[in-house]
This record gives sequence, C-alpha cells and structure tokens, in this order.
Amino acid sequence: MELDIYIVDAFTKQQFKGNSAAVVPLQQWLAPEVMQSIAAENNLSETAFIRALSVNKYEIRWFSPLTEIDFCGHATLASSYVIFNHLGGQGEIEFVTREVGALFVNQLSDDRIEMSFPNQCPQVVERAPDALLAGLSVTPIQVLKNRQAYFAVMASEHDVKSLSYSSEQLKQLAPFDVVVTAKASAITNEYDFISRYFWPANGGDEDPVTGSIHAGLAPYWAQQLAKNDLVAYQASQRGGILFCNIVNDRVLVSGFAVLYLKGTAYI
Repeated sequence: MELDIYIVDAFTKQQFKGNSAAVVPLQQWLAPEVMQSIAAENNLSETAFIRALSVNKYEIRWFSPLTEIDFCGHATLASSYVIFNHLGGQGEIEFVTREVGALFVNQLSDDRIEMSFPNQCPQVVERAPDALLAGLSVTPIQVLKNRQAYFAVMASEHDVKSLSYSSEQLKQLAPFDVVVTAKASAITNEYDFISRYFWPANGGDEDPVTGSIHAGLAPYWAQQLAKNDLVAYQASQRGGILFCNIVNDRVLVSGFAVLYLKGTAYI
C-alpha cells in the first residue's frame, strides 16, 4: 500500500520553525495499530490522518508517537494547509472529530489559516498537585485545569522562558499535560502572552507549538487582559506565533504554515 504523506511546519512562515506535523490522507481508516506505528515511525509531535466525507468535510484523527490524541491544533492547521494547497480545497473546511466536536477552518486573505475551536477556558483548582509543583523549577502564582492540561500561571515572562522541568514528575499527572504561561513583558509589543507546553505522559517532553491549548489560554488571557483579540508566542526552541480571537463560545486560532516535505509511505 502506498500513502501520500506531507510534513508541514505550522504556526510559522519559516521552515524549521513552528511545529512540524505529518499529514496522511486516507480513503479508508487503517487499523489503529498501523496508524500508531506510522506516527511512531514519523516521530513528530503529531501525525494527522484525514479522510474525506464530502466536499470540504473531513474526518480527522491525531496520533503522537505514543498514543492517539483527543485534540491537536497544529496538526489541524497542517492538514488544512494540505487540503487548501494540494487537495483542491476552497472555502470553509469542516473537520469531524471523535472527542471535541466539529472544527471549522478558513484561509484568510493574508494566507493565515484560521481554526474555530470550542472554548475550553480552564478553571482554578483548589490545590495544585504535588507532582506539578515538584516538576517545575518556578512556583506558579495560580493553577487552573481544563480537559487537556494543568495551567501554571507564572509571575513573569522571564519565569516562563527560564524555568526547567522534570518529565518524571510531570508524567505522574497523566492523562493531563502541563502548560506554563505569563503575561508578556511590558517591553514586548509583538504579543500579549507567552507559554510553554510539556506533555511527557502523552507525546514528548516539550511541544514546540501547541494550537489546541490556546483554546484554553486565549479565553483565560482575554479575561485577564480585558481584550478578545490576542497574539500569543510559544517560547520553545523552535518558537511559534498564534493569533487568537474570542467569539461567543468559540476560540479562533490562526497561523501561517509552510511545506517541508511531500512523499510516499510504503506500508
């Protein structure tokens, strides 16, 4: 069996920045263990498998090297890039998911790809887990949680950029991941808030850019900063910029993407 495969750098205009995702279009679903093996072989944060249901309507599933993932933003952006640029897609794309409902995607006039996610604003936890506090070198000023991750809010941008972490400690929080975040420093004019994302239980140590978590980060910071249009920076080694907008019960997250590789997988 021969399968087309694309590798796209998401949330960036530059190759080798942002977060890489593999995209594999399918006619029919493969066995889950085969899709998991492909994702492990790719060894990227996520491999997205997409299956057309009708014009501009696709099922999508995401796999990390370790497990199937409920929700992945950057691989959704990468999949949309492939559909718009290589599969003839035009107008609005609808993705049908198993865990988070329908996702809607449009391409903007400046070539950004805009995704509509359900609002997943986190809620404050009464007591931060010991493994979370032990796993981060800086103590957060507040801890929240949504269905995906613990949110550790830090006092400063410097705290987010400089902190170290223990994967062994954070792994104990499974199935939840961890995002650390802070308001951007006063001298920064390019973005409103900053984050880093750790997911040792589900995929790897630090994720380069995590679109899905901004369905929680954006509404949190919209409340804190009293503004609905925000620009976010994920401060991994590769780095990535995300444009966020809160509209009713939806979070619009957009970014650029660039193709790195198109090839054939022989299964």
